[in-house]
Amino acid sequence: MSSSNAWREAGTLTLPVMFGYLPLGAAFGILAVEVGIPVWAALLMSLLIYAGAGQFLAVALLAAGAGLVELAVATLMLNSRHLFYGLSLLKRFQGAGWRKPYLIFSLTDETYSLLTTLPPERARDHALALRIGLLNQGWWVLGSLVGALIGTTLAFDSRGIEFALTALFIVLTLEQARRLRQGLPFAIALATGLGALLLLPDRHLLLGAIGAASLVLLAHYRLHRHAPRESQP
Repeated sequence: MSSSNAWREAGTLTLPVMFGYLPLGAAFGILAVEVGIPVWAALLMSLLIYAGAGQFLAVALLAAGAGLVELAVATLMLNSRHLFYGLSLLKRFQGAGWRKPYLIFSLTDETYSLLTTLPPERARDHALALRIGLLNQGWWVLGSLVGALIGTTLAFDSRGIEFALTALFIVLTLEQARRLRQGLPFAIALATGLGALLLLPDRHLLLGAIGAASLVLLAHYRLHRHAPRESQP
């Protein structure tokens, strides 16, 4: 496949993410400028941190006068879900060579969703994974830059724009359901999500839901793996 066709393929795959990251990145840029962060710093956050929800949290905490320790702890708790993402991709990233550090760095929720729904024959295509990661971060950085510039020049009402993240997750979930055609993972996600919503405080909701879902899937995997052996004479 030629280089142009390879980038075109990656661009097509990242279109759903682009439509979410551009407005959401713009929302971050606007909010960052509103709390006094300069344009260059907002852009640098998207280049070096690249953690959508974490960046929104950082802006909110900085606006509230939080210290660096508070900021670091809160960001660590928020992004601890990436531990589960990384564990599930250990084998897939084997042999990635010089691409591996960036593949790890760029593993956002949306990039993880795209990588885990690639066809089996493309699942270990590290060059494709790299292009997907670069394009997704490019959309986020572009949105952040545009938003920061808008925030410095126009009076902008940003209320409600954060719903772009929710809409993006809905689109990605529907796309995964269409490709995987397996109801069990989504049923487990729904059950653990509702359980966490009912039983846990807001600050522990996401981590609790992901942890519970991972435990259920691990138990299902172990039962499924041992079932054929137990049936043998």
